[in-house]
Amino acid sequence: MSAGRPELARFSFNQATATHWALPDVVAGCVDAGVPGIGLWREPVAEYGVDRAAKLVRDAGLAVTTLCRGGFFTADDWWDENRRAVDEAAALGAPVLVLVSGGLPPGSKDIDGARARVADAVAELAPYADSAGVTLAIEPLHPMFSADRCVISTLGQALDIAERFDPGVVGVVVDAYHVWWDDTVHDQIARAGEWIASFQVCDWITPLPEGVLLGRALPGDGCIELRRMREAVDAAGYTGPIEVEVFNAQVWARPGADVLAASIDGYLREVV
Repeated sequence: MSAGRPELARFSFNQATATHWALPDVVAGCVDAGVPGIGLWREPVAEYGVDRAAKLVRDAGLAVTTLCRGGFFTADDWWDENRRAVDEAAALGAPVLVLVSGGLPPGSKDIDGARARVADAVAELAPYADSAGVTLAIEPLHPMFSADRCVISTLGQALDIAERFDPGVVGVVVDAYHVWWDDTVHDQIARAGEWIASFQVCDWITPLPEGVLLGRALPGDGCIELRRMREAVDAAGYTGPIEVEVFNAQVWARPGADVLAASIDGYLREVV
């Protein structure tokens, strides 16, 4: 990526951080702010149109850093849905498709079996993604999401799957929100090395809101040592984009341009 502002050369704005900002406005805001990269989500892209979105971003000169999300391998239609996600990533020029594995199957308590199913599904999907030039990036989620969203809870568990593949085919996402609590995380980041496909930052605040999904904060508004994690990711050899990705109702209620400016400010103060 390149940008008009050298200090933002690795910065990417995940569109979920300003979820109510229409895609053309997000793109225009990034261009105006000198932001070189954008992380996209499938739902708003589909609403706008994949081909239209690809042209919009391409004409603006932005790099698509990730597309979120594939996975949810316990769903009956996981195979067709994930192939569509890979196709969309390729059409958008997104090098990375983020995978959120899915929780326990309905009525099941077999978390070991669910994790094995994720590994099998990734192995089945990997050749298709490889042929499309898209890296599958396994994202571990905080353990509080194990039952319903993601049975892959640690970076180590994600790496146990990813390391079976070439790092250009399957990698991992280091998302500060989900892994900061783990006392082995810096060792696991060092282990991850070239399997790091994406690095995402935000902050952790308490008390968590009801439903917990919207408990992320802008960098610097919580308790995560973001610079230490960035330094660990750099030391592991990752030189790619750093996405700010925040889910927070109060943040979403602000004008998109203000959210982008605050994201940049937090990134410069707390991450780099």
